[in-house]
Amino acid sequence: MKRGISFEIPNEYGSILGEVLKPLEVHKYIWRSGGEESYIVEDDELGEPLFTNEINCMDGLFLKELLEDNEYYLIFVDLKAYSKGKNQEDIETYEDFLNSDCELVLLVVDSIYATIYCKEREQLERLYDNAQIKGFDNLQYITENNDTRTRLSVW
Repeated sequence: MKRGISFEIPNEYGSILGEVLKPLEVHKYIWRSGGEESYIVEDDELGEPLFTNEINCMDGLFLKELLEDNEYYLIFVDLKAYSKGKNQEDIETYEDFLNSDCELVLLVVDSIYATIYCKEREQLERLYDNAQIKGFDNLQYITENNDTRTRLSVW
């Protein structure tokens, strides 16, 4: 059974998360962020944090504009998508994910290692196809046989 996908993104400034999430209707979700380390690029230098330093939930339209309309540099990212009106509790394991209202988890570690867990099969296929079209390196499906992650967190 496919749990998600993993791949490597370029280690550079850009709007890469906007590209990664392009197949999704980002605006339809509430997104929970743990305030991990990423920065908006201002005048070709790292500026303000892309996300606040605290755990917060943001409207999908806000996140979509943030990710598509800015240039930024990713170091660590932990985003979780919930349908509007659903419980936005934090999850720590894949089993928590399956038993929660969380629909998608996006993790970026060390600027290049991206992982997406997704409950909806068609969305997962679209995300995989998009990553393939974008030419992201080392793209593969995550299955119960190759999933080495013990926590759905970047820490």
